[in-house]
Amino acid sequence: MTGTDDGRAGDGGQVGDGGETGEAGGSAWSPLRRRVFRDLWLAQFTSNVGSWMQTVGAQWLLVGHGAAQVSLVQLAAGLPVLFLALPAGVLADLVDRRRLLLAMQAAMALVAAALAVLAFTGRLGPWTLLALTFLLGCGNALNGPAWQAVQPSLVPRDELRQAAALGAVNLNLARAVGPALGGLLIAVLGVGWTFAVNAASFLAILAVLATWRPGTPARVPRPGQEREHLIAALRAGGRYVRSAPRIRRILLRSALFVPGASALWTLLPVSAHQSLGLGAAGYGLLLGAVGLGAVAGAAALPALSRQVGGNGALALAGAVFAGALVTLAVGAGVPVAFLALVLAGAAWITALSTLNAGLQVALPAWVRARASAFYLLVFQGGSALGALCWGQVAQHAGVSAAMLLAALVLLGGVLSLRRLPLPGGRTDPTLSEAWPEPRLTVEPAPQDGPVLVTVTYRVRAERAPAFVTAMRKVESSRRRTGAVSWGLYRDAARPEQFVETFTVTSWSEHCAQHHGRYTGTDRAFETDARALLTGEPTVTHAVMAHDRDA
Repeated sequence: MTGTDDGRAGDGGQVGDGGETGEAGGSAWSPLRRRVFRDLWLAQFTSNVGSWMQTVGAQWLLVGHGAAQVSLVQLAAGLPVLFLALPAGVLADLVDRRRLLLAMQAAMALVAAALAVLAFTGRLGPWTLLALTFLLGCGNALNGPAWQAVQPSLVPRDELRQAAALGAVNLNLARAVGPALGGLLIAVLGVGWTFAVNAASFLAILAVLATWRPGTPARVPRPGQEREHLIAALRAGGRYVRSAPRIRRILLRSALFVPGASALWTLLPVSAHQSLGLGAAGYGLLLGAVGLGAVAGAAALPALSRQVGGNGALALAGAVFAGALVTLAVGAGVPVAFLALVLAGAAWITALSTLNAGLQVALPAWVRARASAFYLLVFQGGSALGALCWGQVAQHAGVSAAMLLAALVLLGGVLSLRRLPLPGGRTDPTLSEAWPEPRLTVEPAPQDGPVLVTVTYRVRAERAPAFVTAMRKVESSRRRTGAVSWGLYRDAARPEQFVETFTVTSWSEHCAQHHGRYTGTDRAFETDARALLTGEPTVTHAVMAHDRDA
């Protein structure tokens, strides 16, 4: 599959799910040939560098107020994700994602500009700084799911793994470059300029978004549907994640990797100062090693994925990252630490790209941002809780002990891959219209409901066990697409007859099952079950009766 000249790609075709298939098309840098992806990647790098420069400036302003307030900068920036990620995911699935990104980037630019003005005029106090940093964190939280969800429209699906790797490279390179530039700017011109540069950095993303014209059609409701409301859409996203084993397993694998790996980002500054005897310049050198490893890991990822698959890549990444933590814990010296951090950067890219790409290629368009929000919640929450945990361990038992314990946690995650691997096989998240239209005498109103759907099947006795097994996958399909209850019953008087029942909250939700949520994978599950029947099933639709119907 190839994208169009402007970077767009279609949604068609079956794809690997990020498990053992390990599919990756083209070279590590092939997504950069897509003009919009390349322009957004460069603009995002500019913005990420600006963000890290601002973080340095904010921390520098608070140095004289004690370590506790300095630590509040990261808390203020990261806390909004924990309570805004899920609503942001719903919003990104309901509105035009490009316009949402434009609004959030513009809002964050204004907040950064306000920080700069207050700093230049000497009116930026500690609590004002933290409050505005919190607002920037809110913008990032509302921006994140939409940013994740647009990626599949920028590159072909067989390049999603490389695109995810390049996204992680972007962040790690900015992490290496931004603090160094921020420190230099503070020394030469003053703290206010770090805020001003960050405000200007948003203009790069705004310029690219303003000229990008995605080919995604508008979300226009079909007959019998109405636009999803916020709460209903949030519940639909939660039902999808609960009923999608692939997505749940990716979230689990993230939860088993990120908290342990977060020890490196939390404790590296202390390790650089205490164990390696390095100053700010030496710490910047270590961050550069991580960035170098990220680039190398992104380059090697396509070949690695083809050789060992998604689970093999995760196992290798976890083991290598654990080894890097052990190396830093034993204080092997600066050259060895530099090499260990290069490997850690490559391992970090490998793990995050495998998980992120596995998520994106498995998600249908209608719920992509909502499910991505769950992923961001697990990722950010795991990072925050991990940082809190390792900081406390280091405070009471020492940095080396904390790093060794984190390495053990990572190795435990590697061992768990034998029993809890990423799912293999293939999935087709593309929209399917194969579900037949219901035959009705009276069309219910969109808000009418609940709706009870009953499907009667006839199956020969020898095929009954296989049919029941096949229907378990149909159950997950029904629940993912909107069913709030489901059951399969066998007629006691006619054992060859089975009755499936499921309920949906409204007629609009059921129409969404037909027209906006039924994918190629759902069709395949239903086809496998119906191949065991002796004839066509009978379907009935019943809508909850109310007093007005009497």
